[in-house]
Amino acid sequence: MFEALTDRLTGVFDRLTGRGALSEADVDAALREVRVALLEADVALPVVKDFIAKVRGEAVGEAVIRSVTPGQMIVKIVHDALVETLGGDDPGVGALRIDGEPPNIIMMAGLQGSGKTTTSGKLALRLKNVDKKRVLMASLDVRRPAAMEQLAVLGKAIGVDVLPIVAGQQPAKITRRAIGAAKLGGHDVLILDTAGRTSIDEQMMLEAAEIAKIATPGEVLLVADSLTGQDAVETAKRFHERLPLTGLVLTRADGDGRGGAALSMRAVTGLPIKFLGVSEKPDGLEIFDARRVAGRILGQGDIVSLVEKAAQQV
Repeated sequence: MFEALTDRLTGVFDRLTGRGALSEADVDAALREVRVALLEADVALPVVKDFIAKVRGEAVGEAVIRSVTPGQMIVKIVHDALVETLGGDDPGVGALRIDGEPPNIIMMAGLQGSGKTTTSGKLALRLKNVDKKRVLMASLDVRRPAAMEQLAVLGKAIGVDVLPIVAGQQPAKITRRAIGAAKLGGHDVLILDTAGRTSIDEQMMLEAAEIAKIATPGEVLLVADSLTGQDAVETAKRFHERLPLTGLVLTRADGDGRGGAALSMRAVTGLPIKFLGVSEKPDGLEIFDARRVAGRILGQGDIVSLVEKAAQQV
């Protein structure tokens, strides 16, 4: 997902790290290139401005460790700023609130085509295999043809229970029936796969808000397609205004998108990115790690480690 951004930034830092000393003008010239690279990667302009200001404040006048060149120190500063922009070293990023009185409810929201139903299945499989939870999934999508059948087939394939389909029932009634079934069935977690639309509309938001009011979920996860760039950021903002979102899941992180959505969504919404969808396989769901993603973006993991070791020794 970050390949193009990585290539651009690697070129900038290769020129920096090959020099023995850097002037303030050198730093400004490099940061101009970093700014262009971030904008080309579809990172939101306000996020780019804040990021560059943060890095420049650290890079100009930074006390340079003797054993590391100034260029390498700037790579480290940019890396740390990327980690902070992506959510920092929060150990609870991938953690879900699933230890309360069962059933713990997770509500999945998002636009049609974002991968919501597939992600519901991936999350259910992870909860079953990793967290050893008994999971029930329920489809509330009464509009998209065969949406409920898709979840039923997915549940059967991964060995997770799915709420039986009752023709003609509306989302609010399905939600209440799902909660009752989860209690009776002794399920630890109930995943509600809500309906999406091709675009955000008032009816969609009212329906989602009603479901959230009935279910009072511990987690409301917005599933967004990372390949849609700035559109995904706008979607996140609109949903966050109307729903008690607790986190983001970015799908198609293995695609060839420009990666700006990941950097922008965290900064714009303030919500943690909890998971990345990294393949179409049922187990293709990764806990989001800001430090690892920042390293991937820079392609400079070894230099970052070197500077950290040198700093500790000094």
